[in-house]
Amino acid sequence: MSEIRIAVTGAAGRMGRELIRAIAATSGCVLSGGTEAPGSPHVGADLGTLSGLPPMGVLVTTDPLEIAATSDAVIDFTVPAATVEMAGLAANARIVHVIGTTGLNADDEAAIKAAARHATVIKAGNMSLGVNLLALITRRIAEKLDADYDIEIVEMHHRRKVDAPSGTALMLGAAAAEGRGIDLEANSVRVRDGHTGPRKRGDIGFATLRGGTVVGDHTVVFAGDGERIEITHRAEDRSIFARGAVKAALWGRGKGPGLFNMGDVLGL
Repeated sequence: MSEIRIAVTGAAGRMGRELIRAIAATSGCVLSGGTEAPGSPHVGADLGTLSGLPPMGVLVTTDPLEIAATSDAVIDFTVPAATVEMAGLAANARIVHVIGTTGLNADDEAAIKAAARHATVIKAGNMSLGVNLLALITRRIAEKLDADYDIEIVEMHHRRKVDAPSGTALMLGAAAAEGRGIDLEANSVRVRDGHTGPRKRGDIGFATLRGGTVVGDHTVVFAGDGERIEITHRAEDRSIFARGAVKAALWGRGKGPGLFNMGDVLGL
């Protein structure tokens, strides 16, 4: 099979540059393009040079339609509005769309689900093997422990992260809710301030920390009477997310339309 052509949206960002390096380092892949927002000082830059690699002869563009037309897959860690636009273009082009964007609302999710009727969409709050194993373990523990065990999810990220709770924290919350057989939206507590009263039985709580250059720390706490179970994942390098996303793009080639997650990619 020929090399898979992979493009990167938000190519000049921290994740964008990691993705370019991961694509360049992965056998069977070739970088086919990259986008940045109009007005970015990086428009027209060589994607290799931008990422600390030798020049690749592929330049940053502002046109997502251009990369959709010349790629087999697009990896997208950007912002919700750009991701929804890219989902529509991926659907029209019938290509793979790997989504690591967080902060999506219900309308965004609906648009992505509609695009998956025509494109291979692989969407995850976190692309790392470790976090997806953590989600699997969280679901299984929640299945075994009843609501006498309170569930709290604590996450910390760098000071520049703009959405909260993180997509990974919400993914872990969804895993816990699935294991317990409840609806996350109806049973989650994301803010506590002032006189809140006692904790409601069965709630899933979220605590958000921001500061420094933390790549991503997540802990799920099951707190019972007289004992506590804590499971933690600490990301030390963004390259783990980039490698996972490239793995997802390779896995999605030839799969056909559908909405998938990293559990599908990793066989979990």
